[in-house]
Amino acid sequence: MSGGHGRRAGPKRKPRQRIVCPVDISTISGLVTAVSLVGLAIFMGGGALGFVNVPSMLITLGGGLAATMTAFPLPKFLGAMGVVKNAFFSKPQSPIEVIKKLVEFSKKARREGILVLEQEAEGIDDNFLRNGIELAVDGMEPELIRSILDTDLAYVAERHRLGAAIFGKLGDYCPAFGMIGTLVGLVQMLQNMNDPAALGPGMATALLTTLYGAIVANVIALPIKDKLEARSEEEVLVKSLMLEGVLSIQSGDNPRVVEHKLKSFLSPALRAHEIGPE
Repeated sequence: MSGGHGRRAGPKRKPRQRIVCPVDISTISGLVTAVSLVGLAIFMGGGALGFVNVPSMLITLGGGLAATMTAFPLPKFLGAMGVVKNAFFSKPQSPIEVIKKLVEFSKKARREGILVLEQEAEGIDDNFLRNGIELAVDGMEPELIRSILDTDLAYVAERHRLGAAIFGKLGDYCPAFGMIGTLVGLVQMLQNMNDPAALGPGMATALLTTLYGAIVANVIALPIKDKLEARSEEEVLVKSLMLEGVLSIQSGDNPRVVEHKLKSFLSPALRAHEIGPE
């Protein structure tokens, strides 16, 4: 085993290319379109500056963020915020391409032995798949490989779930603080019924806090939550394919069996894709 690790650290190790994450067009265009439409409606009505109210922003945005931070331990809150980039930058891995790669690995392993995949692992960018191939090459028991990779997969899913949950809570709390701001504005207005000049600011605070809460929740927080959940499902599917593929390769399954086994994870539309010649 030590010889295998020594070869992986040798001078022939292939440098891994830096993965460029393209911008997620749907997220950016959706946010820009939603904000633009709301802004356009405001400008068409005239008096856009009347929709800017600092007290309302402090109550809605400040209160919503503070309540969200209260709901989660600070290290988890700060750590999960790194997941937000998945909503704006995508690193899509096609399940079909992953299956093709695993079937090719299966062919090489059957022709030349599983140790031939040691060099293949050096060029794999995905840490999950690379670790799985290396564990299989090192001759670990299938149960242990599954346990290690399942734990890794569960951690990834939990980290993504936490990131989505934070934005879900933000989407819940901002409208609630909007209602709090509405009550604050109404109280201020009622306290100054004898002063007509003070009625306007109180009413503005009352109405704009509700507006700000609805915009933050429905334009930003909840859509990002849903996008993060979709990204998590995609990544879990691909990593589940990798896990089953690694175990099938280690057990010496026929490449055609590997292909059919992994295609069972896919939707009927994707199953129609041909992986390639035998």
